[in-house]
Parts: sequence; structure tokens; C-alpha cells
Amino acid sequence: MQGSGWGVLAWEPLGRRLLVEQVYDHHGNVGQGTTPLLVFDAWEHAYYLQYKNVRPDYVDQLWNLVNWADVQARLAAATAAA
Repeated sequence: MQGSGWGVLAWEPLGRRLLVEQVYDHHGNVGQGTTPLLVFDAWEHAYYLQYKNVRPDYVDQLWNLVNWADVQARLAAATAAA
């Protein structure tokens, strides 16, 4: 993910594939026709106090917080709905 915003792992039903998208702001910059499965907040406010300007350390720790069973359930629901 370059810059600020959110990194999104999403299901795209038309192509029946996973996509990685970047959402730059919360004002309608949403993937068209995709279902978000996992979202990482990469805005500086999410990590600055604890990680200062070391975003890679913040991202490394995010992987330890992911509820993979929930992501899998979201994917199963999205693929079943398609």
C-alpha cells in the first residue's frame, strides 16, 4: 500500500477472484462490485503513537491480529452469494 488509506482484500464476484484494493478516503472511494474481506488501516493516525514512522513494523504486527476464521467465513459467504 502506497501513501495513506486502507488496504483491502476483497472478493470480486464477476471474475470470481480475490483483489487487493486501496481505498484513499471514506467519501465514496469504495471498490465497485466487490465484497471486503479484510481491511488494514494504513493512515498514519493508526500507528504513529506506538510505531512512530516505522510503518513496516506496524504492518508486521497486524498479521498477528487477523481473525483468519472470520476472513474465511466472509469469503465463504461472498462466494456462496455470487
